[in-house]
Amino acid sequence: MNETGRPQDFPLSNPRADRVKDVAKLAGRPARLKRGHFLTEGPQAVREALKLHQQRVAAGATGVVTEVFASDSCLDRFPELVELSQGVNSRLATDEVLAAMADTVNPQGIIAVCRFVDVPLGEVLDAGPRLIAVLCQVRDPGNAGTVLRAADSAGADAVVLTASSVDIYNPKAVRSTAGSLFHLPVVLGADIGELAAACRDRGIGILAADGYGPLNLDNLQDENARRRLTGEGAESAYALERPTAWLFGNEAQGLSEEELALADHRVAVPVYGSAESLNLGTAATVCLYASARSQQVPAAVSS
Repeated sequence: MNETGRPQDFPLSNPRADRVKDVAKLAGRPARLKRGHFLTEGPQAVREALKLHQQRVAAGATGVVTEVFASDSCLDRFPELVELSQGVNSRLATDEVLAAMADTVNPQGIIAVCRFVDVPLGEVLDAGPRLIAVLCQVRDPGNAGTVLRAADSAGADAVVLTASSVDIYNPKAVRSTAGSLFHLPVVLGADIGELAAACRDRGIGILAADGYGPLNLDNLQDENARRRLTGEGAESAYALERPTAWLFGNEAQGLSEEELALADHRVAVPVYGSAESLNLGTAATVCLYASARSQQVPAAVSS
């Protein structure tokens, strides 16, 4: 670092240097698994990674970010990244070097090398979660990242990816989370049967997002609203305010029969127009917000 707090004055300039190639290999799964590291690209995602890093270091834990490579122009535009990078191994790099490291065609001027951040399933469940998004054999990295971002926005307590789901550390998946990967716990490689049993043991309900489900999500929300706000009307089929794990299935096949059988209810998001169905990210967002809204609204006190 120089007197301004920025990385050293002489930037990495050779895109064929061994260190550059070594970082670029993290775009591939074998290198990620071998090293336990992954790439984070762009000011927004790197900012969130650095925030988590500083929080963990302040708490006496191991940090998340091991290296940062940034262009001078990026640090000019986002000076807060300089402060957040204090104590992290940081280097200036030319645009050519960043392009050689990055997975994108047009990198955004900054790349961080991060340690894996996933946690064990038991750690999530023992924390008493209220809302969990479960991705069952979801293979598309963009979809997985989008659902993780939606779960973060809805205030979910965790995202769980079952075995055979995409690697969340895939560069496209990381970009799709827009930094949300560093905001909430993520569990990888979970066994769906074990997860369902553990949820039931802890009183966590399980809902399956299923386009052919007998429960209509809009109707379910209406029933819950009447019951909670007025105390009138029949008991709803499922109390959306209770702790819930939502199951979301594979993009092409949806949830398997075995996965559907593990749920307490199969719930359909109604389609009022001519579209055949909603895509995974949109459906997950609607479902998670339905639970989040019910969990946020206090029950009315009868007068």
